[in-house]
Amino acid sequence: MNAAAETPVKSMNGRSGKIDGEKSRAAKNLGAAASKAGAVGVMQVTDTLELGGAERVAVNLANLLPRDRFRSYLCASREEGPLASLVSSDVTKLSLGRTSRYDIGALRRMASFLKDERISILHAHASSLFLARMVSCFAPGVAVIWHDHFGRAHVEERPKWLYRAATRNIAGIISVSEGLAAWARNDLRVPADRVWYIPNLVDLGPATDEIPQLPGKPGHRIVCVANFRPQKDQMGLLEAMSLVIERAPEAHLILVGAAPTPEYRDTVLARIPALKLDRHVSYLGPQQRVAPILRGCDIGVLSSLSEGLPLSLLEYGAAGLASVATEVGQCGEVLDGGKTGILVPAGSPSRLSEALLRLLDSAQERAHYGERLHARVQENYGPGTIMRQVCRVYERAVPQVILRAA
Repeated sequence: MNAAAETPVKSMNGRSGKIDGEKSRAAKNLGAAASKAGAVGVMQVTDTLELGGAERVAVNLANLLPRDRFRSYLCASREEGPLASLVSSDVTKLSLGRTSRYDIGALRRMASFLKDERISILHAHASSLFLARMVSCFAPGVAVIWHDHFGRAHVEERPKWLYRAATRNIAGIISVSEGLAAWARNDLRVPADRVWYIPNLVDLGPATDEIPQLPGKPGHRIVCVANFRPQKDQMGLLEAMSLVIERAPEAHLILVGAAPTPEYRDTVLARIPALKLDRHVSYLGPQQRVAPILRGCDIGVLSSLSEGLPLSLLEYGAAGLASVATEVGQCGEVLDGGKTGILVPAGSPSRLSEALLRLLDSAQERAHYGERLHARVQENYGPGTIMRQVCRVYERAVPQVILRAA
């Protein structure tokens, strides 16, 4: 295995209950001006700012909220992380430094901050739902929106009683897949008019970062951006690669992702030499900015056993990569039923290898799928499209505030 060096990232240490540095002072001035104009205060809430899909979505929403209508805040309840450096300078950040689920001091500090800043909406991502609901007990009048990113629905069942209690009388739920929206309506018994399926978004900003030096040869690079969890099935992807190199010996797989399950990552990496893939697979580790890496690759792949709506698949499209994905979660929707990419059954290394070989064999077919997926992502998953939907949810959550139409 070729071990490429990880790109260094700057980690910002949170200070318990305090607003973050110079950025926040400028942001508070902007926030105060916006408040006078009647803008609504919205806080994105996440446990950390580590490199994960839910965390990236929280940062994107905080950065992209229209400032003429909203004052934008971002709370990392436990600790910050590499994504902190991607937060816009006019977003006020709060680092709580919460040490336990029931850290009463942190709850009170957050409630006091909400009151002082006149924040109207808490947009809680993933497991931050529980913190947001507890904080709302100390801050009456604050609406809670839960953003459900759960990507393990096909392999793990969540306790319905716990989530029913946490979502009782909630202002709204945003689900990143149709399946999660159905679960909220049917299993959690949340009224249908308070549940929305809204896809993830990808920021289609200009390509400014230089493409790094990557292992493998141009025309033969396959990239998989996925954190190391069993449901991402990097093990199955390695099995597929062992079949690919029999017919395409110059093929090279680049793995990018953090390791929230380190033992699974270690098992995957140990499998590489066992399959004699040392010269054909490289692990780059977690990367703060994946776009330059994607622009240097030729094929994007996801081998997941379970998904919601994977942000990495949208990032492949934004980079114009021909893509192969398993038909789980909303992958089929993103790839338009196979019109903008190749769909294969989950858990089938042989079918996955066939799809990868098909694209490796034809630069024309790679260009065809890459162009079509790029256009689809631009039209359906770009910031303008998704932010309009999110803003409509906020409008429903705070009906007493009249928001101008986007």
